This record gives sequence, structure tokens and C-alpha cells, in this order.
Amino acid sequence: MSLMLSQGETIAAIATAIVPAQGSVGIVRLSGATAIVIAKTLFQAPGAQPWESHRILYGHIVDPATEEIVDEALLLLMYAPRSYTREDVVEFHCHGGIMAVQQVLCCCLAQGQN
Repeated sequence: MSLMLSQGETIAAIATAIVPAQGSVGIVRLSGATAIVIAKTLFQAPGAQPWESHRILYGHIVDPATEEIVDEALLLLMYAPRSYTREDVVEFHCHGGIMAVQQVLCCCLAQGQN
């Protein structure tokens, strides 16, 4: 499933298979002009973890509307042009299963509505 966000040319999609009771990691990928901005809005990394290209950060995905933690996750950053789309790419590596992955995707899409 891939949906276009309303801000510019950023695309958000579930990048892993979603099969009940299978898969321990789910990935939601953003690619495009606002991918990093959306990630910085949703992802809280404790400490002084650097937001550098080709780094993996540890933290939590937080829904800005409710300020509730959606999931504990890893965030992979790939700044343009050093990504497979040649655009800024962000991947949220969250817990597998449909619930967590859909919640993370919904948070990403909500940011595209702002």
C-alpha cells in the first residue's frame, strides 16, 4: 500500500509484508521532500543521537495529536542523494504485525494533512 501525502512529493508506504502472527519487524518508509521533517515530528530519540545520513536511531514514535507513544522503534535515515530513490528516505522499523504498522503509517499520513 502506498499513499501520497499532501505536502509536496513525499510518499509513505508499508514496506514489509503484513501477515498475522508472522514477522517480528514492520517497516514504514517515507521518501521525498518532507520525509525528514515528518520523522523529526514523530520520532523521539533519547540522548544526543545524531540525525546523520545512514545512521540508525533508537527511540519512540509519538502521535503528536495525543502525545501518546505509538511504538518503540528504530529510525533509519538516508539523506539525498545517497538513497535508492535519490531523495531523502526515512524508515521506521517498528514491531511487526498489522496494528503497530498501521498506526505508524496513519501518523505519517496525518502529518501530510497539516
